Amino acid sequence: MSVRIAIPEPTSSDPAYNQRSLTPYLVALHAAGAVPIVVPLHERQDRVARLLAGAHGILLPGSRYDVDPQRYGEERIPECGESDPARTAADELLLQDAFNLHKPVLGICAGMQALNVWLNGKLIQDLKTDVNHQPGREITEAHPVRIPMGSRLAALIPAGERREPLVNSSHHQAVCLVGDNLLVTAASPVDRVIEAVELDSDDHFVIGVQWHPERTYLESAFSRAIFAALVRAAEIWVPRPIEESVVAG
Repeated sequence: MSVRIAIPEPTSSDPAYNQRSLTPYLVALHAAGAVPIVVPLHERQDRVARLLAGAHGILLPGSRYDVDPQRYGEERIPECGESDPARTAADELLLQDAFNLHKPVLGICAGMQALNVWLNGKLIQDLKTDVNHQPGREITEAHPVRIPMGSRLAALIPAGERREPLVNSSHHQAVCLVGDNLLVTAASPVDRVIEAVELDSDDHFVIGVQWHPERTYLESAFSRAIFAALVRAAEIWVPRPIEESVVAG
């Protein structure tokens, strides 16, 4: 049986960005052994629900838009970018489905931030730090991340590789208040910006990373391991009754 991973379009209003940014996610999922199911952001919810019924896992990609700060109880500051309500609605629908049915989740960059806010966390609207967290897409090793031993993420670092992997970076926001039942599992060691979170659960695979492993899939064994872990979790996924699930939002 094919493992199917649902992934929403990155934006609802920038086709050029979607075409450029979505392709690496699809290539990485195919290479890891999964079939991507792209969720259109302007589709009716009942049709999206039918797409999700055939999905074994969820991948929330990056976006050129920011999460609306009103969703975490703050007023927008001038440095905060505009939001994408259609992408937000899709993320929340996919997350509700994943948490209701225990489907594995991987959130990347804006996808990690959406996951954190959906679980009642908050974001830094604009980073002020000596570390350059948005050096550009061409920089594949922007800064190291410190990953605590014993985490799901630490288990994915390939044998023989450095314990503080170098990652790319393309964000001006970051997690401030960690969402319900999430653990911090990576941070930038210089400025302590949160770089990864995961659900505090032995039997529900939920990981969010602030960097972009899809962009370094070919070069980085660690990036490949992250996608492989999502696909493995989707392969063994067994839905649990909705009444036993955690409902957030």
